[in-house]
This record gives sequence, structure tokens and C-alpha cells, in this order.
Amino acid sequence: MKLSKAVRKESRELFQASFTNSQLDADKVRGVVGQIVASKPRHYVDILKNYHRLIRLELDKRHAVIESATTLSPETSEHVLRDLRSKYGDGLTTDFRVNPDLIGGLRIRVGSDVWDGSVRGHLDRLDQELAAV
Repeated sequence: MKLSKAVRKESRELFQASFTNSQLDADKVRGVVGQIVASKPRHYVDILKNYHRLIRLELDKRHAVIESATTLSPETSEHVLRDLRSKYGDGLTTDFRVNPDLIGGLRIRVGSDVWDGSVRGHLDRLDQELAAV
């Protein structure tokens, strides 16, 4: 979808107005959406779509998905959480998942950041390197 410069600018301004103390404020988000729907400015559907995209990207930056081949011990889980919170802040939400396909190790995704320390990831990279030779 090709957005006009005005739509991108308007949705970005609305997005920036949706924060309180550097945190996304759900009440402000509801207010912004209500205001746009009520006033129906030109291209309001595109503005809302881009605003939604910006909100989703912001929420993804505040959510970590931690995958492991087996269930992590409470000590390991706490250590991973402590390290992630030191890097991303206390507002980080987490989701621990078991993925036997990883064989071993961890894969962690926070927003667009991905750390793949899994055995499967190492095997895949080795396979790509050998195929390139």
C-alpha cells in the first residue's frame, strides 16, 4: 500500500501523541482512534491503518518470544528475563515457548531483533556455508 506523505505524517503525529512518560498509553490510543473515526478526515482509513501498524511495531518492541527445545528451569528463565530486561527495560512482556525442532539452545525474538543460539540454527548456517562452497 502506497501512502501519501500527508497520511504518513498525520499517523506519525498521532502515534507520538499516544505516549505518556515514554510508554504507550492505551487510553490515549483509544482517544486518538475515537477522534479519527468521529471526525473522518480525508484518507482517515489509511491514517488508521498506518497508525495501527506503528502501534503494532511498538508493541512488538516490548514483547520477547523465548523458544527452547525443552522447558527451561526457573533459574534459567529468570536469568534470561534479567538479561533481557537489562537491555530492553522493565516494561518487557515475555512468552516462553517449547519448540523441539530447535534440538537445543535458545532462540529469542524481541521486535525485529533475533538471537538464534539453537542447535537447529547452527546446523542451518553450517548447511548454507557448505552449499556455498
